[in-house]
Amino acid sequence: MLDTRDEAVIAVPPPLSQAVGYIVVVVIGLVIAFTMVFVTRVLKRTVGEDNEKTEMFMTANRSVKTGLTASAVVSSWLWSTAMLGSSLVGYVNGVAGPFWFAAGCSPMIVFFAVLGISCKRKIPEAHTLLEIVRIRYGTTAHIVYMFLCLINNLFASANMLLGASAAITAMTGMHIIAATFLLPVGVALYTFVGGIKATFLTDYLHTFTILIILCYFSVKAFTLEEVGSLENLYKLVQAAGERHPVSGNEHGSYLTMTSKGGILFGILHICANFGLVIMDTSFFIKAFSASPKAVVPGYVIGGIAYFAIPWGMGTLASSVVLGLENNPIFPTYPRAMTSTEVSNGLVLPYFAMTIAGKGGAAAILIVTFMAVTSTLSAQVIAVSSIISFDIYRTYINPKASDIDVIRWSHFGVVFFALFASGFSTMLHYVGVDLGWTLYMLGVITCPGIFPTAFTILWRRQSRWAAILSPLLGMATGFAVWLGSAYALYGSVTIATTGQVLPCVYGTVASAASPILYSISITLLKPEYFDWADFRKERLAFVIDHTSSTADVELEEELEAQHVNSQPHLKRWGRIAAIWAVATFLGHWVLWPLPMYASKYIFGQKFYAAWVVISLIWLWGTLFIAGFYPLIDGRQQLADVFRAIVNGKGKKQNSGNSSDLDSGVEVVGEDKAAQKF
Repeated sequence: MLDTRDEAVIAVPPPLSQAVGYIVVVVIGLVIAFTMVFVTRVLKRTVGEDNEKTEMFMTANRSVKTGLTASAVVSSWLWSTAMLGSSLVGYVNGVAGPFWFAAGCSPMIVFFAVLGISCKRKIPEAHTLLEIVRIRYGTTAHIVYMFLCLINNLFASANMLLGASAAITAMTGMHIIAATFLLPVGVALYTFVGGIKATFLTDYLHTFTILIILCYFSVKAFTLEEVGSLENLYKLVQAAGERHPVSGNEHGSYLTMTSKGGILFGILHICANFGLVIMDTSFFIKAFSASPKAVVPGYVIGGIAYFAIPWGMGTLASSVVLGLENNPIFPTYPRAMTSTEVSNGLVLPYFAMTIAGKGGAAAILIVTFMAVTSTLSAQVIAVSSIISFDIYRTYINPKASDIDVIRWSHFGVVFFALFASGFSTMLHYVGVDLGWTLYMLGVITCPGIFPTAFTILWRRQSRWAAILSPLLGMATGFAVWLGSAYALYGSVTIATTGQVLPCVYGTVASAASPILYSISITLLKPEYFDWADFRKERLAFVIDHTSSTADVELEEELEAQHVNSQPHLKRWGRIAAIWAVATFLGHWVLWPLPMYASKYIFGQKFYAAWVVISLIWLWGTLFIAGFYPLIDGRQQLADVFRAIVNGKGKKQNSGNSSDLDSGVEVVGEDKAAQKF
C-alpha cells in the first residue's frame, strides 16, 4: 500500500469539472423533484390521488400493483453501495465476490414477502412496523424497536451517502461534504410533497435509467479493443491472478468460487442484509402500500430480478479493472489502485472511465446520483412515518387530523435529510469510508431480525423476550466485534474494526444470539397472543372520523372483508414461504457451496457462460423493473391520459365527508384487490 503522500502526488485527476457535479446533484435533482411534484398534482386532478390524505401520503391507498411493487423492491436494494460494493469485493476476491454480494441480497427480499403477506393477513390497516409492535407489546417495546429502526435507517443512509459522495468527488472534484449535503435536497423535496407514491414513481424512473446505463456498459465493455471478447477477458483476469495472487483463493486465482474472503463476506453480507430489510420500515411501508395480491409476486419477482445487478455488473466491472490495471488506458496507470481508492468504492468508476472515458464518468455520476437519491427517499419516508405516526400521533397528539400528521411527516422528511447528512459528515471526518460501513453494518442492523420476525410469525414470544432479546443481542454483537478486533490485531481502531473477521464474528453474534435470548426468556414466562387482537385497534380510520355510526359501518365492512380474504391470503403466505426457502437454497446452498468445495478454477468456456448468464439476467431485470410496470399499470396510465385529454378529473370532496370517502376508497380498493 502506498502512503498518503504518494497517493496525493499521483492521484487520478477528476475527468469531469465541478460544474458538472453541481449540475447533476443540484439542478437535475431539482428538475426530477419538481417533475414528481407535477406528476403528483396530475394524479390528484385526474384519478383522485390526494396526498393531503394520510392513507394516500403514507400507503398510496394500499393499491400499488405488482409491476410497480417489483420495480420499487429492486430500487430499494439498488443502492449506490450495491454497484460500488459488488465491484469492490470482485476486485478483492475475484468472481466469488460479486456472487456472494448478490446472494446476500435476494433471499431476504423474497423472505420479506412472508412477513409482508402475514401483515396483510393479520393487521391490514397498519402503516408502519412499529404500530404492530406497539399493539402487541406496548409502549416500552415500541420505544425499543423505534430506536432499532432509526439506527438502522441512519447507518443505511450513511452507508449510501459515504459511497456516493466519494464516487461523485472522484468523478468531478466536487467537495465531498458539499455532495453529502446536497444529495438529499431533491429527495426531501419530492418526498415532502408526494409521499410514498412519489417515492414509488421516482424509484421507477431512477431504476429504469440506471438499468439502461448498466446494460449499455455490458455491451460497451466488449467494444474496447483491449477487451474485445470473453476469451480475451478471461486471459486478462487469469494473468492478473498470476501477477498478484489472492490470499485465501484456490491457487491464488481470481477465477474460482473457492475463496475464503468471498465466503466470509457472504456470511457477513447475508446476515447484515437480513437486518437491513427486516428492520427497515420502508420495506414494510411498501408492503402495506401494495394491494394484497401484489405483495408476494412483487417481492418475489423483484428479489430474484435484483440478483443480476451486483452479480453481473460486479463481475464484469471487476474483471475489466483487474485485467487492464497494468494497461496505459487505465486511469491509475502505471500504479495499481490504492487500498483507499478500493475502499472508497472506485472500482466501478474506474471501469467506466476505462471503457468510455468522460462519457463513462458522466454515466457513473448519473447512476450514483440516481441510486443514492432513489434509495435515500425510501429511508426518508420511513423515518418521517416513524416521526409522524409512532411519535407524534401516538404520544403527542392521539387525535391528530390528517393535516397534522402530514405536517409532522414533512418535518420528519426535512429533519432526517439534514441529520443523515450531518452524521455522514462526522463519519467521514473520523476516517470512516464505504468499506468500513459495508463490513460492520450487520453488527448494528442484525439484533432485531428474529425478535421482529417472531413478533409477526410466532404468537408465543413474550413481551419481555421481545424487549430484551434485541438489546442483549446488540450488546453481544458489539462485545464480540470489538473483542475480536482486539484479540486478532492488538488494538481497537477504525482500521482493525473494519477487518473482515471481527465484522463476521460480530455480525453473526448480533444476528444469532437474540434467538437464544428470545426463546429462553419466553420459556421463563410463556405468553399466548391472539392474532385477532391486532384488529381491535382501528388504524386506517382513526383520523378525522367523527361519526360513530360511520365508524361502526366501516369496521363491520372491514371485518367481513378480513374474514372473506383469509383463504386467499393464507394461500399467498404458503407460496411466499416456498419461494423464500427455494431462493435461499438456490442462491446460498445448492449453487455456490458445491462450487466452493470442489476447488474448481474456471475454464475459459465456464467463465464465458458465467458472464453471459449474468448479463442476460441483467437485461431481464431491465424488462422487469422498466417495462413490466408500464404493462401492469396500463389501465391507470390510460385513465390519466384520457382525463388530461378530456380536461376532467375526479372531484375532491372536503370536510368530514371527504375523510369518510377516503376511508371508503381504501376499503373499496382493498376489496377489489382481493379478487384474485
